[in-house]
Amino acid sequence: MTNWTTICRVEDIPVLGARRVSRPAGVGVAVFRNGQDEVFALLDRCPHKGGPLSQGIVFGTSVACPLHNWTIGLEDGCAKQPDEGCTPKFACKVEAGVVMLDAHELATHAL
Repeated sequence: MTNWTTICRVEDIPVLGARRVSRPAGVGVAVFRNGQDEVFALLDRCPHKGGPLSQGIVFGTSVACPLHNWTIGLEDGCAKQPDEGCTPKFACKVEAGVVMLDAHELATHAL
């Protein structure tokens, strides 16, 4: 059974932007919101040079890394061709406008 932890409300994430969630250990998690109010969560680190994806621009179901403009898929965390590499994704869900992440993943995933 998944233990979900509340992060914020959907409207607390800028449209076409992100909110960064700090963790006690490891790199934080970027929670993204696209133009259709879909929410995604990825490790806040580009697979290329470690750029902060939370500072990138969201378009469709992708984010452009602010350092070198790599396009990273929000659904799978993978760089789009011709670039290669992936950043870990995190399970998230939205219920009644509240964004939640899997508490176990938040504490242990990609440390």
